[in-house]
Amino acid sequence: MLAVDSGGSGLRVALAAHGAAGDVRSPVGRGTPPPPTPLSDPLISKEPVRTGPRGISAGHLLDQLVPMARRLMSEAGAERLGAVTVGAAGLATLGDELRDELPAALERELGVRRLALAADAVTAYTGALGPRAGAVIAAGTGMIAIGTDLRSWRRADGWGHLLGDCGGGAWIGRAGLEAALRAFDGRPDGSTALLARAEEMFGPMPGLPGLLYPRTDRAAVLASFAPEVASRAGSDPVAADILRAAARHMADSVAAVCPAGDEPRLALTGGLFKTGTPLLAPLGEELAERLPHARQVPAAGDPLDGALRIAADLADGRLALPLDGRMLSVVAEKPYPEIDGRNSPQDRQVRDY
Repeated sequence: MLAVDSGGSGLRVALAAHGAAGDVRSPVGRGTPPPPTPLSDPLISKEPVRTGPRGISAGHLLDQLVPMARRLMSEAGAERLGAVTVGAAGLATLGDELRDELPAALERELGVRRLALAADAVTAYTGALGPRAGAVIAAGTGMIAIGTDLRSWRRADGWGHLLGDCGGGAWIGRAGLEAALRAFDGRPDGSTALLARAEEMFGPMPGLPGLLYPRTDRAAVLASFAPEVASRAGSDPVAADILRAAARHMADSVAAVCPAGDEPRLALTGGLFKTGTPLLAPLGEELAERLPHARQVPAAGDPLDGALRIAADLADGRLALPLDGRMLSVVAEKPYPEIDGRNSPQDRQVRDY
């Protein structure tokens, strides 16, 4: 199986082997299998996929994905792919071109005949909690909260860095740079500590708009300043207030999507939480107040792990997550073991991927 994680900071692609039904080595038919393990380190592109008039550019995604997939398949000796999951930031609102063009293009270029297109929030959720009811805060460059009762999906925020993603990396970074500019101007609520660091990273403040606004990856550039805000929260009250506000935004969003019931699971996933205590401490306080009935559990994996799990379940014909035209959709002919006669138990010379 092939898994793709496309986000505001670039693209990751991983390949994993998976046994077909009837293979004594396969977990199929023995309950819920463990998530697949990548055969090697994922390939990474630091170039975010562009958006165009019809949303996320299928052509730009394919220009990066196809060579990466072919390299992984060649290195592993893979002859075909049993299933592919593409998890993409913005798929729910900007994914029309991907939904229209990716299925035929991936079948043509890579022979893909079972494809799941998932919002990155869905792959983040699946990586964190698997096929279980609950809620997840996914925070990296952006921020979205997603929950499910396994009948439907609920989402809050995830509207992108211009309209939302409140509390995410770009939001924190932008708030930190605003505080730096306030200090530069001599306005209230500025931070001289953040001003000094911003000038070290980006140069004199009058040049910041010209540096930032023309860039297609400006969300990632903004997010690059979030760790600087977090590292100064212990000594700078302005930085601490920014992280407290980010925590409130996250708690607001996850409270809107968390399913009812006794002790729903709640997990945090995404690179932003690597900032540690400066963000996690206020977030813990906000979650205890807003969702006292939820049981916080460690995330089992990340969005790429979630994409692999969806691909494995799709390959086996056992996908239990709710399908949704925008959040999670599937293009498939038949379960993977039936696609190609070479997948039969009598022919194990060809490995299943």
